[in-house]
Amino acid sequence: MQLVVGRIGRAHGIKGEVTVEVRTDEPELRLGPGAVLATDPAGAGPLTVESGRVHSGRLLLRFTGVADRNAAEALRNTLLIAEVDPDETPEDPEEFYDHQLMDLEVVTVDGTVVGRIAEISHLPSQDLFIVERPDGGEVMIPFVSEIVTEIDLDAQRAVVDPPRGLLDAAEAEVASSREESSEEEGSGEEGTREEGDA
Repeated sequence: MQLVVGRIGRAHGIKGEVTVEVRTDEPELRLGPGAVLATDPAGAGPLTVESGRVHSGRLLLRFTGVADRNAAEALRNTLLIAEVDPDETPEDPEEFYDHQLMDLEVVTVDGTVVGRIAEISHLPSQDLFIVERPDGGEVMIPFVSEIVTEIDLDAQRAVVDPPRGLLDAAEAEVASSREESSEEEGSGEEGTREEGDA
């Protein structure tokens, strides 16, 4: 099975290095020296990782045959794809591969159906579930333990305990309006506004 494990960003320096947006929890395994990766678009690859290093928090890779900045820049936005055994699982039981999470049903702790995971976005600070709602809309849910309380692969379900306003923008606006009116009422009078009232 093929999995996207990274996306090539801009060229770094003049010797063919590129920045890589990592999309795997195991970059040392999937993107390590010697790894051979398919690409999207297919014509850009396959690419063999020659060397890698971390610079200012970013992964930099050099590929065999990519020797200068122009060649590196030509690879920009190329997706890197690794061949993975579909039965393989991460060593850490708290980690999951993207393909394990795709299409899981998302429900709140009280059982309300939110939708299904349609995409997983890997940002520098955290991962996001892009959840397709039954009405066709989308909601983004940060994949952090405080919000995603359980992943049950057997039941094909992710349980979430979202903060107010995450799933319903109207709730967030109501809370914001109430905060503003509370500030107006409390202006000039000490102690009338309750801390944390939202």
